[in-house]
Amino acid sequence: MKYLLLIRPDVDYSGGVPAEMIAATDAWVREMTERGVRREGAALRPLAESVGVSRQTGKLVTTDGPFAESKEQMGGFDLIDCRDLDEAIEIAAQHPVSAVGMVEIRELVEDLDDQL
Repeated sequence: MKYLLLIRPDVDYSGGVPAEMIAATDAWVREMTERGVRREGAALRPLAESVGVSRQTGKLVTTDGPFAESKEQMGGFDLIDCRDLDEAIEIAAQHPVSAVGMVEIRELVEDLDDQL
């Protein structure tokens, strides 16, 4: 089963992510890649650099970030492939950000017909 881990630190890293957090995250990435469960992932640029896109009454509307409170920022994502939710929870609990925020787990819908 594939899960998306949404990495959501409760810490404002606007001054840059501390070297210890980067090193811990790099170690987690290596371990999960070697274990064969991590498929992809990346950190995201700061919220202030984001752009929102919507269509309102047929017109394109763009909005510069930020859009959410700092505690709700998403710092990155990881796509993992696990045997079940229990394994996904175990993997998410090992992510360094789980100690300073939240790692949200969302199962991927691989067949849109399942949504009917």
